[in-house]
Amino acid sequence: MSDNMNSAKTILIVDDEPDIVEILRYNLEKSGYQTLSALNGLDAVNLAKQHHPDLILLDVMLPDMDGIQTCETIRSNPELQGTIIAFLTARSEDYSEIAGFQAGADDYITKPIRPKVLISRIQSLLKRSKTANEESKTVEYNGIKLDREKISVSVNGKTMSLPNKEFKILDLLISKPERVFTREEIYSLVWGNEIVVGDRTIDVHIRKLREKLGEQYIFTIKGVGYVFSR
Repeated sequence: MSDNMNSAKTILIVDDEPDIVEILRYNLEKSGYQTLSALNGLDAVNLAKQHHPDLILLDVMLPDMDGIQTCETIRSNPELQGTIIAFLTARSEDYSEIAGFQAGADDYITKPIRPKVLISRIQSLLKRSKTANEESKTVEYNGIKLDREKISVSVNGKTMSLPNKEFKILDLLISKPERVFTREEIYSLVWGNEIVVGDRTIDVHIRKLREKLGEQYIFTIKGVGYVFSR
């Protein structure tokens, strides 16, 4: 029987084996999910951009563009930041989970997997995402409180106003403390398709943030990017 709670959720299945796609599609639709499918990474990226699926089941070994590259491409799109990505890999494949998580994956599922177990994993991922979204209106870390609804920031209880781009950069960095964001990621996630002139653009915004917040929050990783840290 279909679960009505799942009926609005769309899952994109990406695998180069049509038989596996059909098995996954059958079991997901039987459980009440809507499905899309792609047999390669490029089609997966295009479908993700068009339909904004709630979750993507992504095979690692794909022709032309492999799963890691596909995941990185999807994650570089600001509109798809909320999409859950779970890698599917065969037990015999020489693949590092770390590489998948570094590419932006949320989970790592080993094939073959029983349909009921897969559905359970998917339900858990969607529930966890929903809870995170409900709790993500404010972020607090090491004396800084960021309110996404009010577009405001306070440092040790002192409220301040930040220009839009500075707020977005801080929001991005503080969302994953200790994670290094490259300049390219910051450009893509903060500026999107806007034209940005020169690497100095980000440096200037970071300098202004440090002047307002203090030097102890945002650190430069030379030749790579920036990290929000203790």
